[in-house]
Amino acid sequence: MGETARVHRVLLRRLDGGRAELSERAGHGPATVTRVAVEELADVVAERERGGDVRWVWDDTTRWYPALLAAGVRVARCTDLRLCHAVLHRSPLVDRALLAGADAPGWTALAPAGPGEAALFPLADPADALDPAAEDERQQAALAASPHRARLALLLAAESSGALAAAEMTAAGLPWRTDVHERLLARALGPRPAAGARPAVLEGLAAGIRAALRAPELNPDSPAELLRALRVAGLRVEDTRSETVERLEHPVAAPLLEYRRLSRLMTANGWAWLDAWVRAGRFRPVFLPGGVVTGRWASHGGGALSVPAAVRSAAVADDGWRLVVADVAQLEPRVLAAMSCDTAMAEAARSADLYAGMVTAGAVATRAEAKAGVLGAMYGGTRGESGRMLPRLARRYPRAVGLVEEAARAGERGEVVRTLLGRGSPPPSGAWARQEADLVDEPPRPGGGDDGDRERRAWGRFTRNFVVQGTGAEWALCWLADLRNRLWRLGEERPGEGRAHLVFFLHDEVVVHTPAALAPAVAEEVAAAAATAGRLLFGGFPVDFPLDVAVVGSWAEAG
Repeated sequence: MGETARVHRVLLRRLDGGRAELSERAGHGPATVTRVAVEELADVVAERERGGDVRWVWDDTTRWYPALLAAGVRVARCTDLRLCHAVLHRSPLVDRALLAGADAPGWTALAPAGPGEAALFPLADPADALDPAAEDERQQAALAASPHRARLALLLAAESSGALAAAEMTAAGLPWRTDVHERLLARALGPRPAAGARPAVLEGLAAGIRAALRAPELNPDSPAELLRALRVAGLRVEDTRSETVERLEHPVAAPLLEYRRLSRLMTANGWAWLDAWVRAGRFRPVFLPGGVVTGRWASHGGGALSVPAAVRSAAVADDGWRLVVADVAQLEPRVLAAMSCDTAMAEAARSADLYAGMVTAGAVATRAEAKAGVLGAMYGGTRGESGRMLPRLARRYPRAVGLVEEAARAGERGEVVRTLLGRGSPPPSGAWARQEADLVDEPPRPGGGDDGDRERRAWGRFTRNFVVQGTGAEWALCWLADLRNRLWRLGEERPGEGRAHLVFFLHDEVVVHTPAALAPAVAEEVAAAAATAGRLLFGGFPVDFPLDVAVVGSWAEAG
């Protein structure tokens, strides 16, 4: 992902009249400007890509890349000014005055193009009011002036590469067998019902719920009606949550819990989901890099980041192809060990199961205690098993626990914290935070009484987790970016077999669709990319990121 002297930077901008402008600069020489009709752009970009290393600079990947992909053109590198602006604008490692400009607020407010707007020249696009050349100059100046330029440059490159990967995954789609999914739904719910009607199995469960509560008109989908019926039946409940229902010793509990489970399947991944999101044998969600403040991705449509195990059997590789599914074990605790340089915790991480490694090291007695303590440290658990284990872990792993504790205290003081590479947390907005900002050489005092104290502690729990989750997202982005390049090179080395390509990414898991003959090589590249990501972020610090890699015909087979 690093820049080399041979890389040419080509800035793209839209012009009136359906034209695009390419401003190309090699090294420090003057820019060469070329203007082309939009119909010619894909051919021009493809030619530049064949001619050598190019980094495209554009306002937003979602506004340029989908149309290029549709024309069969792949881009190796880009700078996504929208995503990079968001990182630099919030980073405490940057002099934000260098990012100031007349259109800077427009860059802050710019949203990605929606799925129906992925054209090179959409009407009334707010991006057209922005100057990409000026924004690029500001970003380059801010980056050059930062004492942590190398870290930020890596983050910006990974973020931009992630944008390319996201567009490619949306274009490729995850292989999805509609017939398999429909059989799954039929087994669980019965035949496809008429519009607005319940499937037969749900209707039978609803009848059982009504009979158990002696409420013949009850609509089990209405929490208010259900709560009233439960109370009329003599059950002392305060709500209708599943945890509450599980504790009931009453004939209604079993059918109600099963109704809830199947209703979730129907709502989240039923026939309507199939009709909306699966086309031509592919599930095509829209991935949104940087969609969460920590740097994690979000998605638009189809619940892509929460595809349940119950329907993954429908994700089936094409004939002659395989799915390579890989996820890293306990990513965030390993990231915590590495970013805090806690050698004792890194030693535990040498085990494929970090929590088991802690038990072997004598830090705690059981795996459950290790997990409770680590999660308590990262999420601020002070009660129950987490609270009991945390002091013990703090003695054994002082650097790791100390890092998240300091992040929590900084958040409680209203300060911004950052990830390893420099992504900054959003500033708190509560009244307590405004009061803290006004204090000068004074000890903290309650901000709004008990409410202010609760808000302060809650924000501390957020910043505690931000530094770890955000750095974990950076590791995953570097993994994804390097793997994307490795898969492309693998296709060049083995021409004629089809190219392996990414089809899914979720925080610490990737799915690659590959010709069966390339599957062993893809599995090796997945592991090699993970090792590269560790070196990029943590240098030679001895922490392992072991992967669970499976070569399967169906996603469900990966476990």
